[in-house]
Amino acid sequence: MNLNATLFAQLVVFFTLAWVTMKFVWPPIVKAIDERAKKIADGLAAADKAKTDLVNAEKKATDELRKARESAAELRGGAEKQAAHLVEEARAEAARIVAAAREAAETEAAAAAQRAKEALREHVAQLAVAGAEKILRKEVNAQAHADLLAQLKSEL
Repeated sequence: MNLNATLFAQLVVFFTLAWVTMKFVWPPIVKAIDERAKKIADGLAAADKAKTDLVNAEKKATDELRKARESAAELRGGAEKQAAHLVEEARAEAARIVAAAREAAETEAAAAAQRAKEALREHVAQLAVAGAEKILRKEVNAQAHADLLAQLKSEL
């Protein structure tokens, strides 16, 4: 065997194999590598977008929570003001009712005192008439008796 012929045959086989590999084998491999690189790049981009979305969602949740707390504080403050207002109204109403009750009681007490005075005057007048009858040992006529009682009431 000749070394040149072997070398030439090996070169022809090598270049033929290289050409077949570059024409039929290499493009699908490059295509698969490119697709995989694209998928990886898309995955990384999606991960970055998800990370950004997560940060934005956390900020939004924090803002919403802050707004909810502020709203709750405002509602609580309004409720406290309304409760204080209702308490003050109730106190004023109670004071008005107590004053009216006191006035009614004073009026009733004054009327009761006046009735007691009248009853006492009547009783004193009857006692005076009874005493006068016993002293005089006689009965006074009805008209004169009524006149004496009226005069005695006015004097007392």
